[in-house]
Amino acid sequence: MIREDRFLISHRPYAVDLSSLRINGHWARVDAVWFRGTKSAPTAHIGFLHTIQDPDPIDATEFLCRYSDGRYGGNCLGRWDGERYWGEQVLDIMNQHPAILRPMLDNYPAAPDGYDGWWRF
Repeated sequence: MIREDRFLISHRPYAVDLSSLRINGHWARVDAVWFRGTKSAPTAHIGFLHTIQDPDPIDATEFLCRYSDGRYGGNCLGRWDGERYWGEQVLDIMNQHPAILRPMLDNYPAAPDGYDGWWRF
């Protein structure tokens, strides 16, 4: 992935939580948020990026720099369009996701606090 300083929705960028790297076997993943849609009608998404990496990355930045196959994009766990939430139907998660996604959409196109943006394939 490539780190960009400015947000361009056409580049389909992700903001990532650099402290969230988890490795299970050779599967590595980081938590991520992103916008999709159009500049006039964006939606806010939350989920993760994951891929197999061997050897295991030492940190999230190495994971992102080595992650080159973006054809599948992020794994979306929740989405907010300004009116409706779609996603995990577990009460704790249904409370957590909108707490991130609502202010994210309100502050479009800024990355939310705790997330490093913007990364693209």
